[in-house]
Amino acid sequence: MNVLSNPLAMASHAPANAAFNLSLLMSPLAIVVVISLVVGLLMVVLFGYTSDQKSIGIAKNQLKAHLLAVRLYRDQIPVVMGSYGKILRGTGRYLKLAFKPLLYVIIPIILFVVQIDRYLGSTPIPPNTPFLLTVRTTGGDALNDATLDLPPEITMGAPPVHVPSTEEIVWRLIGSKEGKYEVTILVAGQSAAKSISVGSDLLRISTVRLREHFLERMFSSAEPALPENSPVESISINYPDRDIEVAGYGMNWIWLFFILSMVAGFIFKELLGIQI
Repeated sequence: MNVLSNPLAMASHAPANAAFNLSLLMSPLAIVVVISLVVGLLMVVLFGYTSDQKSIGIAKNQLKAHLLAVRLYRDQIPVVMGSYGKILRGTGRYLKLAFKPLLYVIIPIILFVVQIDRYLGSTPIPPNTPFLLTVRTTGGDALNDATLDLPPEITMGAPPVHVPSTEEIVWRLIGSKEGKYEVTILVAGQSAAKSISVGSDLLRISTVRLREHFLERMFSSAEPALPENSPVESISINYPDRDIEVAGYGMNWIWLFFILSMVAGFIFKELLGIQI
């Protein structure tokens, strides 16, 4: 029987089609494309709002004129050398005009990319797949006294490995069920917890938890800092990197985002008539 001629068959296929369409909309590739378009538009609008568009336009026209002079008078060395000097001064003037607006654009984008990378930079640990949890201690007794408290869904696949040269302990663990869990490291009467994401969905992932290193924590950790007096310096998990497939090639989402947002920015620049 033809599905198109059978309303009941069409109705039964509707939920499956809706779920398929939703999965496409929520795919990492679709998310990166949408984010790139929005950021490209916001970059151009913010740059145009915070910059002196008239002065930038004059500076760019002067640079074009000096470059044209180099081409037209390439046989006249004094004119060419003078034009090169004017090009250098004009470039400095343009950079001065663009520096402050670029700061307004770049700083929010960097902070935004850091947050998005916690969803798109790595994938959760697949169920029933071994992974490594590495604990770096302050050394001494802490290296030998550390123990691990696991939830029922996380099991130990092998005895811990102690690495005295780096003051680290490495556990081989396996997650049996999808979800977000917390493991606890007990050292010298103190405890330190680390979140673990198991599954296949887009989850917020923190690859490492650190004791200090404010800048490193801001860019690489999505968890609070470990206590300053903790014998544990860091707790990390080797989450798989996420590659987004584009035309048969896998790439990190940040490279794709950079390319698409730049292309979108140039398109919106022309559409809105904003000087950059």
